Amino acid sequence: MLEPVKNYPALLHTEKQHKTLIIADLHLGWEINLAQKGIHIPSQTTKILQKLLRIISITNPKTLIILGDVKHTIAKAEPGEWKDIPEFFEAISAEIDDVRVIRGNHDGNLEPLLPKSVELQPSTGIALDAMGLFHGHTWPAKELLNSKVLIMGHVHPTLSFRDALGFQITTPVWIKIGLDNRKLETPNLKSKHAKATAPRDANGKRAARPKVKQLLIIPCFNDFLGGRPINKKGESKGYIGPLLRSEATNIEKGQIYLLDGTFLGTVEQLRGLS
Repeated sequence: MLEPVKNYPALLHTEKQHKTLIIADLHLGWEINLAQKGIHIPSQTTKILQKLLRIISITNPKTLIILGDVKHTIAKAEPGEWKDIPEFFEAISAEIDDVRVIRGNHDGNLEPLLPKSVELQPSTGIALDAMGLFHGHTWPAKELLNSKVLIMGHVHPTLSFRDALGFQITTPVWIKIGLDNRKLETPNLKSKHAKATAPRDANGKRAARPKVKQLLIIPCFNDFLGGRPINKKGESKGYIGPLLRSEATNIEKGQIYLLDGTFLGTVEQLRGLS
């Protein structure tokens, strides 16, 4: 069973009494970028940690999987991250023995910051039970395409509202998108302009078609960061990640849900709110 944790940007997967908690996009150390611009904010890592510990106490998982972007800097680790990230994972590891991180595009030089007990997985993701888990900035590994559902982060999806006075409010959301598995047959399909061709096995025979038909995008776990207004006019031209830019996804028909589980409508229906 796979279900969102109500009022939190987290998923809980239960399989034979084994619970797996799934989150994405911590972006620890995001304050460093602001400090470099002269805006000094105390580290917010403790607040992010407290939120995660609260979710752990509610759900009692045996496994935690983070779908990338543990840290905010991209290619290197800043001095503040050398302190905050090890302490963050030491606190989490005291509660959960099995902690795994799928590498995101912000996770360069992450390995030295993680305790040895934390497993670092490739950015192309892992298959777990009926789920294909990856960050979203790369094409998912071939084995993920035979899952029931692909789950990714990376996008930081939000919904944007604008009232008659021009005030704008954004809120994090879940997005559930149908996938055309006929157009997932080329593992390296990168854009709508790429031609899908059926893969072949070692004997030259056509390989089995991918089975996955659904994509779920997780909201950003870090409350302090903004997001990408998924219903903004013209936004469909700028989606990030090769899967979202491919012909396999029809984002306009994607279903949008608030963190409390309320279904709001499709992306297409909510375009006018922004």
